[in-house]
Amino acid sequence: MRSLPLFHRVAGMPVIVLGEGPLAEPKIRLVERAGGTVIGSIQDGWNKGARIAFVALEDRDECEAAARRLKALGVLVNVIDRPELCDFTTPSILERDPVLIAIGTSGASAGLAKQLRLRLESLLPQSLGSLASALQSARSKIRTKWPKAADRRQALDTALGPGGILDPLQESSAKNVDAWLAGKSAKKESGRAVVTLTSSNPDDLTVRDVRLLGSADVLLVGPGIPQAILDRARADALRRPLPYDGDLPGGLIVELRRAGSAPA
Repeated sequence: MRSLPLFHRVAGMPVIVLGEGPLAEPKIRLVERAGGTVIGSIQDGWNKGARIAFVALEDRDECEAAARRLKALGVLVNVIDRPELCDFTTPSILERDPVLIAIGTSGASAGLAKQLRLRLESLLPQSLGSLASALQSARSKIRTKWPKAADRRQALDTALGPGGILDPLQESSAKNVDAWLAGKSAKKESGRAVVTLTSSNPDDLTVRDVRLLGSADVLLVGPGIPQAILDRARADALRRPLPYDGDLPGGLIVELRRAGSAPA
């Protein structure tokens, strides 16, 4: 990753936006839509506690001077159409409140990010936000039903997976949360599974491989596994070398090995 993706809460907070007209208007709308207060002056914004800024000035020299001044104050800066001056970039946003899907290219092509968003717009139902809200409301019930974190993850993975009772691509899923909680505990994917790589290209992973990597609580990583493959796994999965003789927690343990390697 060239950038660290974060969602920054600005509701009720000041945000500096320098500039007027068509360059600045989209950033003003973006800040206001997120609940932030737009400040049009560096000093005024700094005095009020602003810590991020958008620079949308017509003159290139003025943009550079403003960016230098803001950075000297410790403010994170985005300069419109000047990625080399940016501390952060703004992604193309798909909103299904409270779900936000942000698509970025590290400044390489805003047009590409936009087209990817438009494709996803046609795939993701409007009910996706309702599903997220229903799951949030049911959080305490979910914790009661599955007290162990690994069990909760696996139950949710099963319910939210393709064809599951809470499949997020299905319009009716938000209405199924109570039925899911009232039913028998979903069959938990646990124990051990093996993912055998036939190549170093993550695009060659099978659907099963991707599902296992995305669901694993523990990854036992064999020698020579490329980082591009590991990046497809959950970031918070425990990782240990393969073979490994130490104690491991419960949940789904996935052995990641190359084709032709000997079993551990």
